[in-house]
Amino acid sequence: MRPLPTDDLIRAQAFSPDERAAVYYAIETRRDVRDQFLPEPLPADLVERLLNAAHRAPSVGFMQPWNFIVIRDREVLTAAHKAFQRANEEAAAMFASERQELYRSLKLEGILKAPLSICVTCDPDRGGAVVLGRTHNPRMDVYSTVCAVQNLWLAARAEGVGVGWVSIFHDADIRSLLGIPERIEIVAWLCVGFVDQLYREPELALNGWRQRLPLEELVYSDRWGNRR
Repeated sequence: MRPLPTDDLIRAQAFSPDERAAVYYAIETRRDVRDQFLPEPLPADLVERLLNAAHRAPSVGFMQPWNFIVIRDREVLTAAHKAFQRANEEAAAMFASERQELYRSLKLEGILKAPLSICVTCDPDRGGAVVLGRTHNPRMDVYSTVCAVQNLWLAARAEGVGVGWVSIFHDADIRSLLGIPERIEIVAWLCVGFVDQLYREPELALNGWRQRLPLEELVYSDRWGNRR
């Protein structure tokens, strides 16, 4: 491969201390927002910035498999909320009695409270039949799409915007509601809106659902299970 002309390159030096701190602060204070959304609509240019951040995500083979359905229509949001409620009742029944009570106390979505939602999808055909980097792991397109979700989430944190990921619904309900073709995979339903406060720690941790695992228990050296 020929060397790139210098006009196509940027310097790879470390960020300044302030810039670096801002990146880590966004990562450390990002939260899954469930019920703290403000009703104020998001300006169109802000939404465009969030979508552009998502579109800048890395993707295997540069296939960019994502699409974004921006939903503001209250009838559509109401229908999505009903689909969530049906699935949420089914989910609650899957937990043991003491866990079920805690589950029902959690506010797990903000579909009606947030001013808009974004449905993020993955097109497995975007890069053609054979995609560089996906030849031996066909799920790399979905993993790439999740990177787009994370990009959007961190950009939203920097903008003072909250994001909540809703995953409790039957795929067929959302597919029918939004007219999504069968070959397209639904990856995320994101509730998006301004917030004025965030929990200091993840809400599920504060409510006793689960706690953050110690990093040292998750890092191995050279091979599985080796913590030396």
